[in-house]
Amino acid sequence: MLAFAVRRVFVGVLMLITMSLVVFVLFFAGPVDAAKYACGQKCNDAAVAATAKSLGYDQPVYEQWSSFMAGLVKGREYPLDPEMREKAPESVTNCEAPCLGYSKVDEMTVNKEIKDAIPISVSLGIFAIIVWLTVGILFGVLAAVTKGTIIDRGIVGFSLLLYAFPTFFIGTLLLEFVSIEWGWYPIPEYVSIADGGIGRWAVNLVLPGITLAVFYMAAYVRMSRAFVLESMSEDYIRTARAKGLKARTVLFKHGLRAALTPLVSMAGLDIAGVLGGAIITESVFNYYGLGKLAVAASDNYDLPILVGLVLMLGALVIVANIIVDILYAYIDPRVRVS
Repeated sequence: MLAFAVRRVFVGVLMLITMSLVVFVLFFAGPVDAAKYACGQKCNDAAVAATAKSLGYDQPVYEQWSSFMAGLVKGREYPLDPEMREKAPESVTNCEAPCLGYSKVDEMTVNKEIKDAIPISVSLGIFAIIVWLTVGILFGVLAAVTKGTIIDRGIVGFSLLLYAFPTFFIGTLLLEFVSIEWGWYPIPEYVSIADGGIGRWAVNLVLPGITLAVFYMAAYVRMSRAFVLESMSEDYIRTARAKGLKARTVLFKHGLRAALTPLVSMAGLDIAGVLGGAIITESVFNYYGLGKLAVAASDNYDLPILVGLVLMLGALVIVANIIVDILYAYIDPRVRVS
């Protein structure tokens, strides 16, 4: 098991390095002048050149990448040019490791931008994950156990209906009618645990959390049902039943454990992706998380923030895959020999 985990971590590190290089090539090796967008529309050529020098955009892409990778380990100081720091020491901004860059548009480090936005996205993601895993797996198992009955058809049909609705429709419906029109629930406004306690934090996450969870929840109902039905048709399940084991023991100890193996793989990818995929939900409820930060950076063509977000979210996906692989091997020991 340890050797398997070490191999997966080593491969994951190589993937992280490769991903960072590819991202830099895509963003900075193209025909777009990053310094011009960072400086602003009203900048003259001299100001654009100064911006390029201060952010290192005048260097070849491989040097920008190596400097960025070094900043992840030991941090960086902006402007990057030593002469500019000496002339104006009061304007020096220290970016502590792991430094993800500096936004000239917002005049602050990318770390600070992400640090302010990530608690909102993480809170929203945690709530959504709990909802869709709990409800999705529970109703998926219920549909599998009651296969062919009206309960099964009702659960599958309703999940298909939810799956068909786009996220912005669900969010707008909950906000406009449940909160504003009918007044059944207070209008959500993000409150951190430090400011409002767990109670207010959770209350303000219910509607946006449900909005984000509905799409995944509907998919997990269908997949859980399919995986449970598949596992319950295996020979070892028939053997367990022939030995006289209780139906509950057969379902939860044998059938559900086998069905959880592919579900773990799905959950790992979805959990990592939900942090960057909540753009619509955050926009509907006006939560300034990573999704809205990405939209604002895209509108302003703020490359440092876009690069930082892509690398951070990509790293989360890779780390989630490593964790999923290890959990997969724990659940199914046959995977360790691959």
